[in-house]
Amino acid sequence: MFDLKGRVAIVTGGNGGIGFGMAKGLAKAGARVVVAARNEQKSSTAVRELKALGSDAFALAVDVTDEAAVQTMVDETVRRCGRLDILVNNAGINIRKPAHEMPLDDWKQVIDTNLTSVFVCARAVYPHMKRGGGGKIINIGSMLSIFGASFAPAYGASKGGLVQLTKSLAVTWAPERIQVNAILPGWIDTDLTQRARQQLEGLNERVLARTPAGRWGAIDDFAGIAVFLSSAASDFVTGTAIPVDGGYSTQL
Repeated sequence: MFDLKGRVAIVTGGNGGIGFGMAKGLAKAGARVVVAARNEQKSSTAVRELKALGSDAFALAVDVTDEAAVQTMVDETVRRCGRLDILVNNAGINIRKPAHEMPLDDWKQVIDTNLTSVFVCARAVYPHMKRGGGGKIINIGSMLSIFGASFAPAYGASKGGLVQLTKSLAVTWAPERIQVNAILPGWIDTDLTQRARQQLEGLNERVLARTPAGRWGAIDDFAGIAVFLSSAASDFVTGTAIPVDGGYSTQL
């Protein structure tokens, strides 16, 4: 039920952080993983690790805010692999400024990278998944899909919009046996959150106090949910937004 042998997965931003944690889970389950990201050197390192796990992985350089580049990514994947079964929309950025200090260009950059790119990538893979008889799309949201934060108006808007886009795509493409779901990571130990801990005094202590599990998440905590939402085990699960947060969103 959880076997992904013969399946092909694109993971945007799959060369580090949560995306790489998910890519490792997919590789261990037998999928051929395409690491789609801008940093080619970092992607090469990720591909070596995925190959060591048994995946015939490869990397494609892509800027997910460029519609033509996204189409090339999808076309090249299908050309090399003959199919496309799984898309993980993980690429994202954050610019930490309160709304009254945020230039419009910063707002647009976050929205384009975190939300518009998900629409563009999903639209590009749709015909191939339909032709193949179904597929799995996993969108990476955030706790800021649920909560507000003074320092992240654009990020929060992008991730809240991503959940609603997930539901819309799920409803639209269910007849084609394409399931679309979102994951809402809590506070995860990545390069991005390590910078946040430097910028936001007391963040580490607040996160630990609020999280019932008593720790920050690790990227490997996303391997299992990636396999579940990519496999036959989730064929009747669509339009959901699943927190992976150690209980953070359940506790006042």
